[in-house]
Amino acid sequence: MSKPVPLQPGKYYHIYNRGNNRENVFCEERNYSYFLKLYAAYIEPVADTFAYCLLRNHFHLLVRIKPEEETRRVSQVFGNFFNAYAKAINKAYQRTGSLFQHPFGRIEVTSDAYLVHLVTYIHQNPRKHGFVTDFHAWPYSSYHALVSTRPTRLQRDDVLAWFHGVEAFEAAHQQEVSERLIAPLVLEDFD
Repeated sequence: MSKPVPLQPGKYYHIYNRGNNRENVFCEERNYSYFLKLYAAYIEPVADTFAYCLLRNHFHLLVRIKPEEETRRVSQVFGNFFNAYAKAINKAYQRTGSLFQHPFGRIEVTSDAYLVHLVTYIHQNPRKHGFVTDFHAWPYSSYHALVSTRPTRLQRDDVLAWFHGVEAFEAAHQQEVSERLIAPLVLEDFD
């Protein structure tokens, strides 16, 4: 496998990964909240978050690396975050070894159309994988925080502006996401 491209300041990325050997990385409800707690501590200082979805054996993130960050440092911070979560899971469930596949997936988002499409793809992912029949029912995604008026750490105003408001955001999510627009950009199939 070729060496991954370093994360560059000021750029948007689709970050994703799955459990090693397709194992679950979230075994029970408390794991999701712990992942997000670590995420806030490690990643929020170096990246803005626009969308996420955590599934049993994989996750998707849409982030923009903060412009003032150093390229080398950002990739290391992501690695430290994944290692911290893996160590906690290994300790809690008496397991050993790598939890996540290496290296984690990253695709630079280079167009506004892909950016908007990616948000809906991320949120509809639980339905795509058969975890729920209606993606609204999946509690571990950013969808509900983005349509809410409650405070959030997400870049809600930016996301809703991409869709020209909350009504259009909700309407876009009701449409089926075309796999052909997303699939060629994902390096590995998460099925």
